This record gives sequence, C-alpha cells and structure tokens, in this order.
Amino acid sequence: MTQTVFLEVQFRDDVDQDAIDAAVRETLAQTAGFPGNESLEVLVDDTDQRRAVVLERWTTAADHDAYVAWRATPEGAANALGAVLAGPPVTRTFGRTLDIG
Repeated sequence: MTQTVFLEVQFRDDVDQDAIDAAVRETLAQTAGFPGNESLEVLVDDTDQRRAVVLERWTTAADHDAYVAWRATPEGAANALGAVLAGPPVTRTFGRTLDIG
C-alpha cells in the first residue's frame, strides 16, 4: 500500500534563504534516491516563507520505515537540514485513502 508523508518544517529566521534552499536540495536529493521513494514536492507557505511542507510518496509503508531508520543512523543524519530548522519537523503519514468516485 502506498504511503504518503507530510513533513512540516519551520526554518530559522537568522539563516539566509540561499543556505536554506541548498540544505533542502541536498537533503531531498538523498531522500529521492532512497529505495521506494516515488516522488517529493516542497510546498512553501504563502503567508510564511519560512514554513514548508515536504510531500513524499513511498511505494510502501515499509519503504518509508526503512528510510526513517536510515535517517537515524550517523550516515543518514549527516546532512545540512538540521542546521537551518527552527525546531523538530512534524511528520504525518497517510496509508489509507477514501474512494470518492
């Protein structure tokens, strides 16, 4: 079953936007290359440019779980994103969909 993930992040006010963009691109390049990742999209809040939601699609929940486990390792945690975040991200996962057709 496909897993959809919303990762909401708030970026620090004292960090240059170019540094934030570079950190996001670097980190998401790793995510995009992880087995089971189908797509990524970054949605920037219209009223607060320092807030964004990363929309992730995974082939299965197990693929996403493996990715989360990898991010908890020293290799997976080695990225620039943590330095530009104002606080911990909020993650919401969705595995069930409602047929409206």
